[in-house]
Amino acid sequence: MSPDDALKYARKEIENAPQIKEDPDLYSPLFKNVSSFKRSYELMERILKVYIYRDGKRPIFHTPELSGIYASEGWFMKLMEENRRFVTQEPQKAHLFYLPYSSRRLQTALYVPDSHDLNPLSIYLRDYVNWIAGKYPFWNRTRGTDHFLVACHDWGPYTTTAHEELCKNTIKALCNADTSEGIFIKGRDVSLPETIIRNPKKPLRYIGSGRLVSQRSILAFFAGNIHGRVRPVLLKYWDGKDPDMHIYGPLPARVSRRMTYIQHMKSSKYCICPMGYEVNSPRIVEAIYYECVPVIIADNFVLPFEEVLDWSAFSVVVPEKDIPNLKRILLGIPLRRYLKMHTCVKMLQKHFLWHPRPVKYDLFYMILHSIWFNRINQVQIEKEQ
Repeated sequence: MSPDDALKYARKEIENAPQIKEDPDLYSPLFKNVSSFKRSYELMERILKVYIYRDGKRPIFHTPELSGIYASEGWFMKLMEENRRFVTQEPQKAHLFYLPYSSRRLQTALYVPDSHDLNPLSIYLRDYVNWIAGKYPFWNRTRGTDHFLVACHDWGPYTTTAHEELCKNTIKALCNADTSEGIFIKGRDVSLPETIIRNPKKPLRYIGSGRLVSQRSILAFFAGNIHGRVRPVLLKYWDGKDPDMHIYGPLPARVSRRMTYIQHMKSSKYCICPMGYEVNSPRIVEAIYYECVPVIIADNFVLPFEEVLDWSAFSVVVPEKDIPNLKRILLGIPLRRYLKMHTCVKMLQKHFLWHPRPVKYDLFYMILHSIWFNRINQVQIEKEQ
């Protein structure tokens, strides 16, 4: 089949996916529809081919950053470029085209500190896309709709705005998945989980399980820098106001000497994940790692893999206006529901892990699947006469 016909075939197959009740590799309560996810994933493994442009100068292109808060884009780039199953050297066979640049490298290479001017970054990316469109026939054939990028830096969305087709048509996998700004398009774009990698050689080294529910004596915990519109409000209402609510700015030394940040997460029922300057927060994934139910406070944030995951099964989303009622909201969750959410968080971990070599259903494959899934859903199926 041609790439277009293959996508149409995949869409029909997903719509008519055989129903499954149990699967040894998938925990069905995590998913909106585990049957369609499983079928879509199977088809991705069988069909998907990705062409990676070799163009672009280092360090902005083909140079993955594998540590720090923006490591998601780097790990995806590394694993995508090393992949043999999905990558093709024959672009005419490709269903998707990857623009292999790093928004973090773009920022460090071109941004003038304290200038508050992102134009050089967006212009550089605009010129790159124009170069690609002039050299190859693939961009102009679809106006960029079968192309994708992966960017975890906060500025990732804004660096696409100088090129109209890149901004509106291309599938953007972004940590800063904010629908209020008119750049992230829900249903087309993908919310990329923000993960902190401390040791690139051992990405799983600092990931550990949490404690039993009976050993979680803290109702809710947050500690972090105070910036953005949400965190100052959170501290105004809850910093030092209630012994059940361990809410801080940067974790004080007097507190960390008794219990570290990670120990707090392991000892808390709920981990508060408020937005900072932007809607995304690495605390969401950290909470999952330590089996602490994430409480997400960020209006207009599209949650990671929202197209397939049922976030109500393992998290609590609190509108920003309800911060004063935070404790009442959490105490109002029945124990039985909390226990189910806690179990779901444990079962969810496998989908948010980076591995030096990708493992089925892990974070690399989940990101790629969401890009594939959203591309399929853009394809219009001609009705049979």
